[in-house]
Amino acid sequence: MALLAAQFYNPSLDLVMLIIAVVVDVFLALFVYVSNAKSATNRIFFLLSFFTILWLAVTYIVRLPEFSDASLVLHRLGIFFAAPMSALFFLLAYTMPADTVPLSRRKLYLIIGATLFMMALNVSPYAFVSVYRSGHISQPQPGIGLIPFSILSTLFSILAVYWLIKKYRHSRGVVRKQLRLILAGILIMLTLIITTILIPILIFHSIRFLAFTPLYTIIFLGTTAYAVTKYQLFNIKVLVTQTLTFVIWVVLFAKIFGDESLNVQIVDSFIFLFTVVFGILLMRSVRREVEQREKLEVLSLELAEANERLEELDKLKSEFVSMAGHQLRAPLTVIKGYTSLILEGTVQGASDKVKEVLGKVMFSTEQLVKLVSGLLDLSRIEAGKIKYDFTRGDLAKIAEEVIDKFRPGAQKKGLEIIFENKAGGPAVLIFDQDKIREAVINYIDNAIKYSDKGRIAVTLEQSGSNLRLAVKDAGLGIKAEDISEMFGKFHRTEEARVKDPNGMGIGLYFVKRVVEDHGGKVGAYSQGLGKGSAFWMEVPIKSKV
Repeated sequence: MALLAAQFYNPSLDLVMLIIAVVVDVFLALFVYVSNAKSATNRIFFLLSFFTILWLAVTYIVRLPEFSDASLVLHRLGIFFAAPMSALFFLLAYTMPADTVPLSRRKLYLIIGATLFMMALNVSPYAFVSVYRSGHISQPQPGIGLIPFSILSTLFSILAVYWLIKKYRHSRGVVRKQLRLILAGILIMLTLIITTILIPILIFHSIRFLAFTPLYTIIFLGTTAYAVTKYQLFNIKVLVTQTLTFVIWVVLFAKIFGDESLNVQIVDSFIFLFTVVFGILLMRSVRREVEQREKLEVLSLELAEANERLEELDKLKSEFVSMAGHQLRAPLTVIKGYTSLILEGTVQGASDKVKEVLGKVMFSTEQLVKLVSGLLDLSRIEAGKIKYDFTRGDLAKIAEEVIDKFRPGAQKKGLEIIFENKAGGPAVLIFDQDKIREAVINYIDNAIKYSDKGRIAVTLEQSGSNLRLAVKDAGLGIKAEDISEMFGKFHRTEEARVKDPNGMGIGLYFVKRVVEDHGGKVGAYSQGLGKGSAFWMEVPIKSKV
């Protein structure tokens, strides 16, 4: 096994991998610490990165032949630096993303004490008692002092993963994404270690990929740094650019002194200078791009927060309208009921003058009742709380009932309402009869309200697989540019506002929503102002239930 392992030992590759990992880990540690030096999460990450770097350096040095005499001390020093790594990993998992460690002082001191105890044992003669060396490979012989380190390191690691998973399951939003990223980094790192190092060593007795261990730590520290800094992706881009540029500079600068030929050194020097200039320009370009994107990100976040606030306000508005509507409906019903009793003569003793005044009260009350009903309909629509009861019914019968209800009022204005059933008998379909009845009421009520003469024609006919109901009048009419907006929420034409200042522009919006929820469609047409208008709706004979 030692011979096979030695066959793949490559000190140069190990050194390159170590340098890259150390440079990247140092940048990550400093970046996270500087981003918020007061945060316990950031400080713990910095310490974890620091001990990881020391551990990587010692594990490299212990494999060098020139340090063979000190290999036992170096092996002990390696696990000495490894001891706090598991404890810091647990503290990071338990603390993140808080700015203070959420542990009691007693528990925190217990963890620190256990870690110091492990570190003391790991550098003692009880951890590694001796070293067996063959070629480039040194194998330390464990002692009884290694047992506490193994138990506590395993315990801290299991607890860390447990807390990360627990927090992930109970978190939402950015915190959930941060924890997901850390868990992904751990999973990727462990998968690479198992598949490229552990399995090859146990099965094939090969350490071909052992040199890549420092790079695997970058995966975990990189994803964790990204998560700790709360998705400051663009700063990470700058950091990565600077790190890679610096690594290239170090490699090219070292190459200058690695060549014995003067001509080659001169060429390498020019390449190095060109790379320095190009790297500086590249970093400036990336930084400018980052600054612009950060500004856009801030604006996007502000816009998202504003939209969320508007949605909350809109929801509060709908809830208030619904609550106020329900509270107003009861007293309005009482006022309307008692006023009706006096006007109809059920309650005796009221003079004609009093009845005239009460007639105006009744009119205003009815207008207010319509307003409250419209507001309640609107709040139900916006809250998505409209419930439909689809049953088989006769649309022709509903139209006749509505017309009979409005005919006396229309006659008082000198208007005639006619109904023509072109469907040929009962117009049976599956629909919510109450909601469609309200839609028909809105059409006929508007026709009477905005007409002073002529007649109102209500027609019902079959149009393909739909039943089409149209209400045509000879009243106010609509401008061509207003027709497309007639079914919008709160939309009213200028002429309609003059004719009826009390309207709110909710009725037609309600009709559109109800009919469309049945799978149908609505529309309007007019030849212009003063030439009347027509409103129609088409409801499928078999609506979507």
